[in-house]
Amino acid sequence: MPAAGIHEKPDDNKSPACNTPDNVFNEGSTETRAPADADKGELHDPAPDGGLRAWLALLGSWCMLFCTFGLINSAVANHGWAAIGTFQAYYQEVLLSDYAASTVAWIPSLQIFFAYLTNPFTGRIYDVYGPRYLVLGGTVVQVVGMMMTSISTRYYQILLAQGICTSLGMSAVYVPATALLASWFDKKRGLAYGIATSGSSLGGVILPIMIRELIPRVGFPWAMRACAFLILGLLLLANASASTRLPPDPRAAVSRRALLRPFLDTKLMLVNVGFLVLTLGVWAPINYVSVEATAAHGVRPDLAHYLVATMNAGSLFGRVFAGGVADVAGVYNTFASVSALAGVLVLALYIPARSAAAVFAFSVLFGFTSGAYIALVAPLVVKISPMAESGYRIGLLFCLSSFSALVTNPIGGAIVERWQGDYTGMKIYSGTLMIVGAGIVFVSRLIATEWKLNVVF
Repeated sequence: MPAAGIHEKPDDNKSPACNTPDNVFNEGSTETRAPADADKGELHDPAPDGGLRAWLALLGSWCMLFCTFGLINSAVANHGWAAIGTFQAYYQEVLLSDYAASTVAWIPSLQIFFAYLTNPFTGRIYDVYGPRYLVLGGTVVQVVGMMMTSISTRYYQILLAQGICTSLGMSAVYVPATALLASWFDKKRGLAYGIATSGSSLGGVILPIMIRELIPRVGFPWAMRACAFLILGLLLLANASASTRLPPDPRAAVSRRALLRPFLDTKLMLVNVGFLVLTLGVWAPINYVSVEATAAHGVRPDLAHYLVATMNAGSLFGRVFAGGVADVAGVYNTFASVSALAGVLVLALYIPARSAAAVFAFSVLFGFTSGAYIALVAPLVVKISPMAESGYRIGLLFCLSSFSALVTNPIGGAIVERWQGDYTGMKIYSGTLMIVGAGIVFVSRLIATEWKLNVVF
């Protein structure tokens, strides 16, 4: 409960405006009610915040995020001009050694770009048909993409298999993973999302280490297949456990007005812009911390590779912590505060770091504070959106941020080159953008609460 004198703004997704006849996104309440009897845009009974089906849905979401964002973390970790990630290091050094690093770097860049770009489509499919067939199709496409990558030997083959096919499968999986929890959890929503997104952190710890250890022993093809089999097993578990309380509604109309409505929502667009700016800033330390530690601080390359795993380990605890705090202090208050703190750490700790110990300390603390970036972004959207549009709106947010993900590495590399190999400029760029992005999200919160500061929101 909020403290005395602190007032909580009602969720916008419970307002009568979400229930107008113009809302063409039909939504039911629970699976025990017939869709025809359910009003549009709102669940009429409270979320259970627990129970077998709710916790199974959380388990499914955790598995899906392990297999999607966890794979993205392992694919782009350490991605810079000199070290290009767990997969890309092998491509650059062995399989694609004839290609420039900047050319090989298009593989992870396109993997993130297409995974985000297609989110509005997968989000809309989720809103209409639910998660079942979407997650099943995504499972097949993602695993096939990874298996095809394992037998690829040419640049264009890897680009198509990993950069495009795998990313399309991931898009179909992680949009439902981030949307379905909202129907099961309300008072414990932040904690639920924190626990679910810890799966991507754990994936970011396990998968890079697994690949690095397997490649020398069994070769790259079987290392990739081992990851594919692990992901297949977890996604099959997700297919069996993931569900939503919103019944499928294939009759829901799709109109231009419905698709454009989010762009007319000032609060939502501020969240989108803030997240876009945050994306530009948050990936720079993740992508460059290992190569910078080796080049500037004399950290051994084999030890530097564990910096991102350390960062993901810190993020695992940070996401659960941020989710729990959000249930008490408000999701917007928590997201803006913790994300800004991550930016401050870049400026106050990462820039003056002069030793391996300082860099490892920053890695843990940055991972912990930046955990809110992933853990709470979906609850930000759900808080101010009709439940029946949550998939489309979450997908739209990630789609807009795909352009940030595509250019963040080239921008960081260009700054390092302009500073003649000094990473200080890149760090200033990263920390500043994170603080600015958090501030933009906080402006959305101020508008939603009518510019009141002492509000749990």
